[in-house]
This record gives sequence, structure tokens and C-alpha cells, in this order.
Amino acid sequence: MASLLLRNIGVLYQAETQPRPLVRGRDMATLPHLNDAWLLMDNGLIAAFGPMSSCPDRADEVIDVAGNMVFPGWCDSHTHIVFAATREEEFVARIQGLSYEEIARRGGGILNSARKLQAMSEDELFEGAWGRLQEVIRYGTGAIEIKSGYGLSLDSELKMLRVIRRLKERSPIPIKATFLGAHAIPVEYKERRQDYIDLVIQEMLPQVAAEGLADYCDVFCDFGFFTPEETGQILEAGWKHGLKPKIHANELGLSGGVQTGVKHGAISVDHLEYCSDVEIEALKSSQTMPTLLPSCAFFLGIPFGPAREIMDADLPLVLATDYNPGSSPSGKMPFVVSLACIKMKMLPEEAINAATLNGAAAMELSHECGSIAPWKRANVWISKGIKSLAALPYSFGSDVVGQVIVNGKAFYSQP
Repeated sequence: MASLLLRNIGVLYQAETQPRPLVRGRDMATLPHLNDAWLLMDNGLIAAFGPMSSCPDRADEVIDVAGNMVFPGWCDSHTHIVFAATREEEFVARIQGLSYEEIARRGGGILNSARKLQAMSEDELFEGAWGRLQEVIRYGTGAIEIKSGYGLSLDSELKMLRVIRRLKERSPIPIKATFLGAHAIPVEYKERRQDYIDLVIQEMLPQVAAEGLADYCDVFCDFGFFTPEETGQILEAGWKHGLKPKIHANELGLSGGVQTGVKHGAISVDHLEYCSDVEIEALKSSQTMPTLLPSCAFFLGIPFGPAREIMDADLPLVLATDYNPGSSPSGKMPFVVSLACIKMKMLPEEAINAATLNGAAAMELSHECGSIAPWKRANVWISKGIKSLAALPYSFGSDVVGQVIVNGKAFYSQP
């Protein structure tokens, strides 16, 4: 592969000579950076960087950044980009006064997505998801996690995970796959919940593991979905099949999902729109990473997670998009960063740390993504139209990503 040199970088952000696995608490307010810099990429990896006074005089390709800023690719650790159709009819229903929970009770929400997905072929699902993957890379995303969960049957969950495997094989960026068969209780199991849980444990998980289709096992532990006790059954079974836990927790209330995640060694607990001192205290005694999804709170009109309280507890906060057709139909990480600053009062430095290095940690990818450091993947993006860090979240309606570099090669350039 050819070498690529970026020169005349105004500021090179998240540049590290001694890479950190994550950043927590008050340290999140510090973002390593180098002014007036160059960055050399070779063989798809970061090779070196430094001040322009020591800039190399040659490379196979050179891009003059002309004073713009360079950032590591976003690390989006929570998405559902494999789905059959959008759900704008539910969007209108919420405008008319129905809640997310009421829509779900009427057979909408996740069950709506499941019906549509069950009727769609694997090839059709792949083509739709491939387009969405290309879209988020153009927004600067350099690593991503994708969940199943719109199948809710053995065949359809496997179909989703096989689509994710095909995406992994073709994708230029790292993808982690998560099995989320316990996303909702299907209508036909409404009066026999344990039968569906047994299906997840006894049939779905063994097949997922046998085909090597997932890295993680997730459960929607919340009111109207799965209880902490049911969640524990599924996560314990996931561990037996080598699938580490992740949890959807506390989107709809103080469900006990956070404590359940901590108890079972979850890599992350995600959503946390409802999160009290009790949940924060539980997280402090664990390695579990709290992940906030502000575009979901924005879209549904529910509370934003307590970012400041989590960071004040010296915890490593993560931000992700939750890109899905029902509650967060956007994979635009710059907008997530803006929401974190505007609605949760995170500093720009804190939000960028949460959306890069900590997002990588929530996917166990810190060794190759999340910062600009020697021998990490050369996935970066170059700003356009902004000249300061604060201008990134401030310009929430602008296309601030001017160019995207993936594996040391130009992937996208804004017209």
C-alpha cells in the first residue's frame, strides 16, 4: 500500500505517542493535540506525526490540509443499521401524542421492524445496510458496532447476523457484531415469556456461537421488555458460548439494568437516560462502561443522560449514535457530539474523547482505533469550514467533515 502525508495541519487532535486504553473523569476534559503538524500514514497505519518544522519531504501521496484540523475516526459503539424499513409513521404518531411504550404495545416499534425484516431477503438487507455503512463512514466514523434484534426468530436473527458478517468481510472499517435476540418479546410469545427466553438460550445462542456470528450478547433490560432476572439468564448463557455481555439499560426508567450489567461483567451499559446515584455507585465498582445515546433522547423527547454526574464520579463516559429506524434514525456522530455539548453540558474535549477513544474501548478496539498513534489504523477525517475545536459542536447544522481517510487512503471528499 502507498504512503500518504497530510501536511500543514492546523491542529492534530487526539495525537498520542503513548496510547491510552481509555480516558475517565476529569481527564476527559483534556484532548491531546499538536499545532501546525504533519501526519504520515503507511500501509494503512499511522506511521508518524510531528511539527511542520520536521515534516518529511516526500510520500507517495501528499494532501495539503491548509490549516484545517485532523481528528481520529469516530468510534460508534452502538448501532442497529441492519433493518428492513424506516418507521416515519411512528414518528408522526408520537407527534400526535402516543408514547414510545404505547406504540410498542400496539405492535409497533421493534415488533414492527421485526415483521418487515422477516419478509426481506438477506441480499436486500445487505444492500440497505451497506448503503448506511457508507453513509456513516462519510460522516467520519472509523469503527462501528452493529446489533441484530429485529429478527426475533431463529431464522431471522441468524439472517441479520449473517448480513453483519458480510458487512465485516467487505467493510473498510472494523465492525463488531452483537447478538440481540432479546430485544423484545414477540407477539406470539406474549403470554409465555419464558418460552421465548428458552428459545434465545437453547436454540439461538448455540447456533450463533457455532457459526461465529457475534462478539457480544445484548439484552433490552427495561420496563415492558426484559426484567433483570430474565436478562441475567440470557447473559449467563451468552458467557457460556463465549459472548461477552452488553446491555440496553434504563432508557425508559430505573429498571435495574445497570446493576444487572455490572453483576454480569458487561463491557458496557447503554442508554442510561434514567440514571441515579445508585447506578453511578454500582458502575464505580466495575469495569463496565456507561454509554449515552443523546440522539435517541433528542428524537424521543426523553431525558438526556447525566453526563456530568457520570464524569464527576471518575467514570469513562462513551457516546454513540444508536442509529436505528425507530428511536434514532441518524448515524451522524458530529451531531451526537453537538447534542452532548448543548444538552448535557459536556465540554467539546469531553465529548470528543467519549466519541473516539472511549467508544473504541467499548468495542475492545483501543489497540487499533480511537486515537492517532503509531501503528493504529489510519482512519482519520479532516475538518472543513471550522477553525476551532468549539466550532465543531457549535456548528451542529453544518457538514464539518471535509475529507475522510480510511486505512491511509482517501475515501470521501466533500464537494
